Amino acid sequence: MKKAYVFPGQGSQFVGMGKDLYEQHEVAKQLFDKANEILGFNITEIMFNGTDEELKQTKVTQPAIFLHSVAQAAVAKDFAPDMVAGHSLGEFSALVASKVLSFEDGLRLVSKRALAMQAACEANPSTMAAILGLEDEKVEEICASIDEIVVAANYNCPGQLVISGSNKGIEIACEKMKEAGAKRALPLPVGGAFHSPLMKPAEEELAKAINETTFSKGICPVYQNVDAMPHTDPAEIKENLIKQLTAPVRWTQSVQQMIADGATHFVECGPGKVLQGLVKKIERTAEVSSAE
Repeated sequence: MKKAYVFPGQGSQFVGMGKDLYEQHEVAKQLFDKANEILGFNITEIMFNGTDEELKQTKVTQPAIFLHSVAQAAVAKDFAPDMVAGHSLGEFSALVASKVLSFEDGLRLVSKRALAMQAACEANPSTMAAILGLEDEKVEEICASIDEIVVAANYNCPGQLVISGSNKGIEIACEKMKEAGAKRALPLPVGGAFHSPLMKPAEEELAKAINETTFSKGICPVYQNVDAMPHTDPAEIKENLIKQLTAPVRWTQSVQQMIADGATHFVECGPGKVLQGLVKKIERTAEVSSAE
């Protein structure tokens, strides 16, 4: 039996997140205090006592989820992953938990990523939408038929794919998806078109920071979003992490590959239970649990 640890992305945040870890575990408290110092603002105050609006800002959300996820892995009993993976932002948490990146470097990269993505969104207003009940190939075909930027962004599980693109492109795509038989085509309340060509300016900025950061050979393979394959080589991991901002998150394929490589138990580290739900939709027989 192989154990896979998985780490969530943006959208899993909630007010009060991490407070129990901070109060009950000295190791977690040290990570939270260090994060306040590195970021230059009191992120723990927003996480524990802030408002939903404050927590929803990309520059806060991404470091908050990363911090919660890494702290939970740090205090998890018998943490010994055979493999790790993270959904979008969660890939950074996975890299820290598997010791490819130090906590400090991981947090700095996540903060840089969040600010770069927020700037890209402000420069090019754009959005995303969830498409339910259509085959992946049909969604891809419809996206390709539109004369606007619209691409498949998150392959979450069979029958659930998120698309990303210009506001007009997403509006047209949602209509076409419904006409093609989608059960739902829902615009999402997000800041912009993540995992699309519109994130190119953010990718270029993040690439500089990633290339200047030390990546080590970790304690286990990391299954990366870009190709859903296991990686241990630091140079390959860097390259895939850079591509991740403009490429789709192949979560369905990542979970399928982990199962093919022997994973039977998936443990989610971080706020919420979104990934546990997705894993069960991808493979009903998989065992899932929370690191809590």
